[in-house]
Amino acid sequence: MLKIPNSSNGVFDEKAMKITKLGHCCLLIETGGKRILTDPGAYSIEAQTGLVGIDFVLFTHDHADHFHLDSLKALIKNNLQMQIYANTSVGELLAKEGIAHFVVRNGENIEIGGVALQGIGTEHAVIYPSLPTPANTGFFIDNRLWYPGDAFTDPKRTIEIMALPVAGPWMRIDEAIDYALQMRPKMCFPVHDGMLQPDRLGPVHALPEKLLDAEGIQFFPMVAGDIREF
Repeated sequence: MLKIPNSSNGVFDEKAMKITKLGHCCLLIETGGKRILTDPGAYSIEAQTGLVGIDFVLFTHDHADHFHLDSLKALIKNNLQMQIYANTSVGELLAKEGIAHFVVRNGENIEIGGVALQGIGTEHAVIYPSLPTPANTGFFIDNRLWYPGDAFTDPKRTIEIMALPVAGPWMRIDEAIDYALQMRPKMCFPVHDGMLQPDRLGPVHALPEKLLDAEGIQFFPMVAGDIREF
């Protein structure tokens, strides 16, 4: 079983939010003394399956790159007290499997272990006009981190940190940059890039870094395995 260390060098501030990018959209967020995992999907299986010490798992939607059932079952086995929070579509899948969970809907404000959590948004970004638009609910975590899932939802609040989607069949890099410029977070880092080869991330990391930094938005080009304190 894999347990992410408290830090890579033992000097992280306990009051800060620490984010480990396990891959694609699977993030380990440590804040308020809790360990929160987002969207353990099919592109980050090796990094996520053996994790222990997880308090909460959040699912934005049911696409395979965000929701991998076998990984979740392994996480449940290794983290018996872990709670699962999901949007409506993932909730339906979990109910069919008899897996205990809580559904978070658009506009809901709750606390998970003392950490504020808001569900924001209802729909995935359009992939193609003739295809049905899946359900998608983003999460605003600890009043600091906006993780939209696969959407360009405006949470209509001040954003300190944003997990910025940078690649995928539903978006272009100019849309990612414009989304960040519209949201105006203080800081952001890339997600939804797990379908790209690691040595070919340059354009989707370098362009946002160059253009957003020029607009006063710090962009940190995190890759799988990176840990950063915010």
